Amino acid sequence: MPTGTKLETALASAKGLAADMKTFSLDTDNEEAKQMFNQLASTMDGVEKSLQARLDFVKQQEPQYNK
Repeated sequence: MPTGTKLETALASAKGLAADMKTFSLDTDNEEAKQMFNQLASTMDGVEKSLQARLDFVKQQEPQYNK
């Protein structure tokens, strides 16, 4: 599997995990759990940004990934 495709898959997974953590935070009444889920969502948002930056770089350097 090409690098661009792997990055796109990882990016989609990171977005899904961030969304899940945000949903878990909204679904709980436990403040400690809510805080943990919000922190995890924030971490996944950072991962998402890093993966997006890398994917953008790869697409710029390797035009075949722009399909």
